[in-house]
Amino acid sequence: MAGHIVAVAGGKGGVGKSVFAANLAIAYLQEFKQRPLIVDLDLASLGDQNIILGQNPAKSIVDVTKLNVPTIDVKALNPIMVNAQGGYSFIGAPRDPILARDLDLDGLGRFLKSITNTFSLTVVDCGSGMDPWALKVFEYATCIFVVATSDVIVINQTKRLLSKIQELLFPPEMVQVIINRYSATSIINPQMVQKNLNRAVFAAVPEDAAACDGSLAKSVPVCIAAQGTPIARSYHDIVRRIQQVNLFENLAKLKKPTGVAAKALAGAQAIETGKDGGNPLSRSFGPMDPWTIMKLRIHKSLVENMDLKKTNTDTNDPRQRAILRERTQKVIFDVISNEDTAALLSTRELKAQMVKEVLDEALGLGPLEDLLADDSVTEVMVNARDQIYIEKSGKPMISKVNFSSEQQMMNVIERIVTPLGRRVDEKQPYVDARLPDGSRVHIIIPPLALRGPTITIRKFPKKKFQSKDLVAFGTLTEEMADFLRSCVEAKLNIIVSGGTGSGKTTLLNVLSGFIPASERIITVEDAAELQLSQDHVVRLEARPKNIEGEGEVSIRDLVKCCLRMRPDRIVVGECRSGEALDMLQAMNTGHSGSLTTIHSNNPRECLARLETLVMMSGLGIPSKAIKENIASAVGVIIQQSRLTDGSRKVTHITEVTGMQGDVISLQDIFVFKQEGLDKNRKVIGRYMPTGFVPKFVEEMEAKGMKISRSLFTATAAPAPAAAAGAGRPRS
Repeated sequence: MAGHIVAVAGGKGGVGKSVFAANLAIAYLQEFKQRPLIVDLDLASLGDQNIILGQNPAKSIVDVTKLNVPTIDVKALNPIMVNAQGGYSFIGAPRDPILARDLDLDGLGRFLKSITNTFSLTVVDCGSGMDPWALKVFEYATCIFVVATSDVIVINQTKRLLSKIQELLFPPEMVQVIINRYSATSIINPQMVQKNLNRAVFAAVPEDAAACDGSLAKSVPVCIAAQGTPIARSYHDIVRRIQQVNLFENLAKLKKPTGVAAKALAGAQAIETGKDGGNPLSRSFGPMDPWTIMKLRIHKSLVENMDLKKTNTDTNDPRQRAILRERTQKVIFDVISNEDTAALLSTRELKAQMVKEVLDEALGLGPLEDLLADDSVTEVMVNARDQIYIEKSGKPMISKVNFSSEQQMMNVIERIVTPLGRRVDEKQPYVDARLPDGSRVHIIIPPLALRGPTITIRKFPKKKFQSKDLVAFGTLTEEMADFLRSCVEAKLNIIVSGGTGSGKTTLLNVLSGFIPASERIITVEDAAELQLSQDHVVRLEARPKNIEGEGEVSIRDLVKCCLRMRPDRIVVGECRSGEALDMLQAMNTGHSGSLTTIHSNNPRECLARLETLVMMSGLGIPSKAIKENIASAVGVIIQQSRLTDGSRKVTHITEVTGMQGDVISLQDIFVFKQEGLDKNRKVIGRYMPTGFVPKFVEEMEAKGMKISRSLFTATAAPAPAAAAGAGRPRS
């Protein structure tokens, strides 16, 4: 049976990872009577294991990587490897840093691949864990033990190491955290470390300065020099636990990334020769293809020539942006003319593509620019710098574009939030924002986002949708649209209910278009998204706390302000907290015709959620009083849903008819009945009037509106065939 390789790394020096690596191997030997191999690959310390084990080998791991033999077996290793009397084998690190440079990654790979046929356990001391040779070990390792101590600085550095390992797509289960030098009196206990790292702690090795100092003075591992001490017993407990939970057998089945070390080496060489263009990608061990290297070099020259840090690249003036783009483009052409680009930019099209990509990175949103320019893309979801998903026709799919580095992502994030007066940093690691075209943006960064910065962009169509567009998309029927127009004109209070991405904001935009142009409309939003076509509109946007934690203006504050601004209509983008109470108060005190949206799955749940939101106001209002308030304020609930095929449809138009005892009465007016799927897996269904004539129809007729009673006749109508691009309207 093939053996296992265990990589031992530390996020910071001085945590005792080398001592842990040596004693883990010795404890394994003492428990299972099988000879382990200890490999010192910490090329920064250059020989710490020699002191810990009391060995002084003449040759090192560098010599192993240079072995020119088909198979690296015991016979080939014997001239290099130390077979200690204690029962373990040892391959040391070079003592000279100049010799360390000669380590061959391919040779190291051959060694790691074959050594599992010779030793049942190989423990490799990998240093910080982020060097190319350490990453090569990770590729072949069964398990990675990351050693940390109960120290704030160490935990912070360990968190970065874990994040980088995960960014390089190593399975999270592969990494096991060890707390070294643990003391029961320490303020920071393993539970706190576990919570901070968001990773389970596999084991804790107790503090025992006397035993450790004594064993180091003798150059004998603790498990040999101080058998029976608590620290020695803890290493045996770790080895026994590894066997009890079948750790190695389970982890051996995981799929690990390959080629990571080669990319890291390419990045390191680019930095060393000054050809990385100052690119953080090189330092992140990302791919360094010739196109990327040249693009980053051109970008670096552009920054030096224009000093973009002092240039106002965040201006919202279209004319100024056009002038800046033209000026920047000229500088890029000048830089390219001085570069040797004949081999890579052999055609005019390739040169134009290079200029565009550099411009997008310097002034725009980098690789996201093309996705945002594509009208068929309705959502952009950046999970990590090298994993960007998009949504088309209601269906998610992976895109072909990537960010070159996390730093490039952070530059794009700054370009989004800075013009809005927002911020995102470790103190405030998430933010809601918007793009100049109104698209909604949510950003969350480390330490909350474990794989690096995450960006989610909800795009809004450049063309403002009207009711006829929703009819064409199959979202509702023409009769339903006419009915909703009458409801808005009659100043009924309307709630649009639906799940995330179901099209609530798009429908709210369409409904707001029915408001007469003579009326004063005030909109309140968390991030401005509504696109009203009327002139008499006041738009208000909430403001988060500033860097000092002050200056917050909530939606609830703005709704209260609305009441003093003589509104004819109040439109709240979304009720999600205590502002629901103020919205209901406004609806009940002469501001009829108000519109808002709420997240819920059906009209009945919409009322329950609305009641919960009112309770969040903290005023302790009795449940019955809240329900009576809702029943008297809300006239119509429109339920919008995203179906399994990605299409958005109005599934219910429901009247709130009043109270029956302690229950709010609802009556469906129109419903969508799904009947199945066609051969293309598209939803088949019919819009059906229920036959119920709303109570408010008589009030509408009294105001001079003509409502045909045949509109409510219970005859099913097939859902309109969706036009090309169906499913696009959404929120």
